[in-house]
Amino acid sequence: MVESAHLHELGEFLKLRRGELRPAQVGLPEHGHAPRRVPGLRREEVAQLAAISTDYYMRIEQGRLAPSPSVLASLVRELRLSSDQAAYVEALVGQAAQAGRRPGSRRRRPRPRVHPHLVRLMGQLVETPALVFGPRLDILAWNRLAATLLHDFAAVPERERNYVRMVFTDPAMRAVYPDWEDVARTCVEVLRMEAGTNPTDPALSELVGELSIADADFRAWWAEHRVAHQDFGSKRIAHPAVGELILDWDSFRYAGAPDQQLVLWSAESETTSYRRLQELARSL
Repeated sequence: MVESAHLHELGEFLKLRRGELRPAQVGLPEHGHAPRRVPGLRREEVAQLAAISTDYYMRIEQGRLAPSPSVLASLVRELRLSSDQAAYVEALVGQAAQAGRRPGSRRRRPRPRVHPHLVRLMGQLVETPALVFGPRLDILAWNRLAATLLHDFAAVPERERNYVRMVFTDPAMRAVYPDWEDVARTCVEVLRMEAGTNPTDPALSELVGELSIADADFRAWWAEHRVAHQDFGSKRIAHPAVGELILDWDSFRYAGAPDQQLVLWSAESETTSYRRLQELARSL
């Protein structure tokens, strides 16, 4: 059932998060009557904190039961979940409820097409690198400066044109990011967040399976079930022609296609990074 996929993911996520909490962090004694055999909180301790029965909580972790809104709020609070983590578990429960009201489908969604107006806009941004990401961080479109800054995306077969795949499997992308591990971990967390929306997506399952086999880091980080939602940030880029740049990036959802996002890169005026970005633009 589609519903079980969402609830199974919820259970695994909660199990890992309780394993990261020490009893002292939530006001419980570190040692009780029996030796502690788990690194974090026991199930019964989480149930006690959330004011529910151990059996109720156990069924949630086993993916057999969707928690009520009040119970979910208690779990979010007692497990000290971040805002991104809270949004993730709430989405899982919501998607499970919707899946229960409609037939499940594992059909592969076609690769979305970028609206021509958006393509035209990117082409006119001659001093601003721009990309359009689709579901699973598929790279759908880009302008010339983005290709010059990051990668010649046109040289990559369309099926393989996925940002996460390229970060983990393309040596050129590893060389672009001096802080590769931070970038790669964030990719995994963002992809895991999307998996909460549609854990039965065949293309997502295929991507995760492929990268789990190809890269030990991806396999280990995916198993941690960490999630993140990012709309902006900064990255350090090592460019062979102009040297190192520190660029800010901002993401904008396209109203005409909510599953697409436009990402723009920029630098603070009159900084070394700004001058180097302009130098790249002039070289086109």
